[in-house]
Amino acid sequence: MKTLLSKEELHDGVARMAAEIERAFEGRQLTIVGVLTGSVVLVADLIRLIHQPMRVGVIQASSYRGATTTRGDLTINSELMLDITGRDVLLVDDIFDTGHTLEKVVAKLHDFGPASVRSAVLLRKEGRQESTYEPDFTAFNIPDEFVVGYGLDYEDMYRNLPYLAALEPDDLERHRSL
Repeated sequence: MKTLLSKEELHDGVARMAAEIERAFEGRQLTIVGVLTGSVVLVADLIRLIHQPMRVGVIQASSYRGATTTRGDLTINSELMLDITGRDVLLVDDIFDTGHTLEKVVAKLHDFGPASVRSAVLLRKEGRQESTYEPDFTAFNIPDEFVVGYGLDYEDMYRNLPYLAALEPDDLERHRSL
């Protein structure tokens, strides 16, 4: 594995993004909706860094399954989400890759009648975007590599790494033999 962002760099970037979010929602109650499971670490850090009234909920969306690094069909489970009717919502996701997931989840959230929906992502992969949708807040731009750590996984492994790492071909091979 190759380290892309250290624990300290992640903290600094998330703190910068939190300050930007605070300014954007100043004087308003915020409803943060995290996209499970990759955003869990980011959401936990963000809610400790944003100092204003907020509600926190989750939605489940997934397009990667099993031993794959390529996107499949998107499934969205909104049953876990709290009521967002008339609320200012910040959708928080781990990574903006092609943009399809974020675009579809934002559209789904609009079905529930929020006052507004904006989005924040930890990472934006360079050169992968296929959607016209743009996240409102981004902590880091990264190269087009498969990354793990700080909530991101490969086959549900590596989420607990306190740094962000790119998996290299020998890492994938070693993982398959476990």
